[in-house]
Amino acid sequence: MSLHPINILERYWKFTAFRGQQEAAIEAVLSGEDTFVLMPTGGGKSICYQVPALIKKGICIVVSPLIALMQDQVEQLNAKGIKALAITSGISAHRLDTILDNCIYGNYKFLYVSPERLQQELVQNRIQQMDVSIIAVDEAHCISQWGNDFRPAYATLSKLRELRPTASVIALTATAKPKVVEDIIENLDFINPKVFKQSFKRDNLGYMVLHEEDKYYRLETILKKYKQPSVVYVRNRRSTTQVAALLNSKGIGATFYHGGLNTTDKKANMAAWMQNKKQVIVATNAFGMGIDKPDVKTVIHLNLPESIESYFQEAGRAGRNGEKAFAIILKNKNDEVLVKNQFLNVLPSTKLVKHVFRKLCSYFQIPYGEGTFTTHDFDFNHFCKTYKLNSILCYNALLVLDRNSILTLSKQFKNKVSLQCIVSNKTIFGYIAQHPENALILKTILRSYGGIFDNDTPINTLKIADKAAVTEQQLLEALKRFDKDEIVTLNSTKTDAQITFVTPREDDKTINRIAPIIQQQNTIKTAQVNAVLNYVNNDATCKTIQLLDYFGEKTTVACGNCSVCISQHRKKKPPVPIENLKSKIITLLESGAKSSRTIADTLHCENTQLHTVLKHLLEQKIITITQTNTYKLSHL
Repeated sequence: MSLHPINILERYWKFTAFRGQQEAAIEAVLSGEDTFVLMPTGGGKSICYQVPALIKKGICIVVSPLIALMQDQVEQLNAKGIKALAITSGISAHRLDTILDNCIYGNYKFLYVSPERLQQELVQNRIQQMDVSIIAVDEAHCISQWGNDFRPAYATLSKLRELRPTASVIALTATAKPKVVEDIIENLDFINPKVFKQSFKRDNLGYMVLHEEDKYYRLETILKKYKQPSVVYVRNRRSTTQVAALLNSKGIGATFYHGGLNTTDKKANMAAWMQNKKQVIVATNAFGMGIDKPDVKTVIHLNLPESIESYFQEAGRAGRNGEKAFAIILKNKNDEVLVKNQFLNVLPSTKLVKHVFRKLCSYFQIPYGEGTFTTHDFDFNHFCKTYKLNSILCYNALLVLDRNSILTLSKQFKNKVSLQCIVSNKTIFGYIAQHPENALILKTILRSYGGIFDNDTPINTLKIADKAAVTEQQLLEALKRFDKDEIVTLNSTKTDAQITFVTPREDDKTINRIAPIIQQQNTIKTAQVNAVLNYVNNDATCKTIQLLDYFGEKTTVACGNCSVCISQHRKKKPPVPIENLKSKIITLLESGAKSSRTIADTLHCENTQLHTVLKHLLEQKIITITQTNTYKLSHL
């Protein structure tokens, strides 16, 4: 007896009903229709291929460019008792062979794979031996040369259809303009596709752009007014720790997240926020993949986002429970210069990309014509220092190489540690007796690595820390102590990334074929930044109308919830009479001196009118200004 989709949903996801167009999309996939799903962040796109895959016989191949998201999906499916695997860039040839065999013989239901891996002959040959029921193309906007993250490897996905012509194909994306949708349908060779487009409109989400000279004060007031969970997006890693520390000093529980954290700290910080032990998580745009926290009240951007597409996805993490929520951008007069410096003035030229690629090959000693699918730990700062490269331009050049499938840049903090015991076995156990606090760590290392007395031996710090029931940081501190006490010799380096070469080294020839794409992507990036500036500077048109229009969804109905609508509503109200405001200010100051900001926030009055009244009160000598620039009654 065949299962109904709702039975699968209840069994594995514990939901009793589908949302929006999920069920209709699932039925289209089950019927073998070419299917296109365009649902904003939080719309539940993955359900649209995961449910039918569990109903149909065979395996579902999911194509995705995002390693972190692939790993997250596999973990979630495995936790539900569903067999899933992922082929990521850094795995060994032996591990790849084992995974592919498991997909043929092991009754697995999902195989997550990058588009670059699909170009390997070995992978293609094994896919032909698999019983493939569904091909799901996630982040499908990467197919389009007009998309915000074009990846040429995606353009070859039609080959996958040739390998398994009977499989149902579904394309999914959260953000795509009409031209991009057309490109996706054409590139995947869809015939009369069933298209499921969920409106980008979020009735419960108020889009706010607030012009603030003192962003941190406004951030504090927002978070103290709305005490529910919040995400604060900042520009760089250093800002995550600084802003979190500032919020904690103001009595607002905050933690932070960025790509440079080690796995232990990432999990701990994320858990503190997910479990509401911390109200706020301050993060770079590395945060968000696979995060589904329904009760986020505010998503606040302290800096301008790089594109409307990325902003819409990040803002969409607020209010997934359907309750009133806010997506807020705090901006001031400096932001336009900053966003152009960050995203436009540092766009790498083709010449620079060639230079960085050649230096990268030299750095890792990749011979000409070789290097394909070799993985290397990468110390970015050391690389830039070695070749005297501007770090921002170099990083952007690496991103270009990543997007164009020349290499894969995996941003992750990693400790590379190796040890050798330089004393006898007897001395080691004498040391353990004298230092019982570190006994378990030393014993765990000795039992895990038999040759550690004879050779310098690489050790897995996460594995040892887990076995010894300590954090990775505590383990590293213990190892430094052993080295200082001359029990071991310690070799420790830190890497903040891994590089996997996807194509062989051919120097200029490698880059020449992507030169037109580099130029086009630079043009698109300029248009995207200008769209962001237009959005934040347009105080005449409803913010929701502006966003919907960007994605080709036309409406003339104002939302009533955004900063523009609220401002226009206030303007319609008659101003508070001057004498009334004077009286309110005098009453307020009877309790003590107040800043103009506090007066404005307490009395909910316009700044222009407030300053006029304060000037009158000063001239009449009813109030005076203190040494700390606050206002107080003259007779107090």
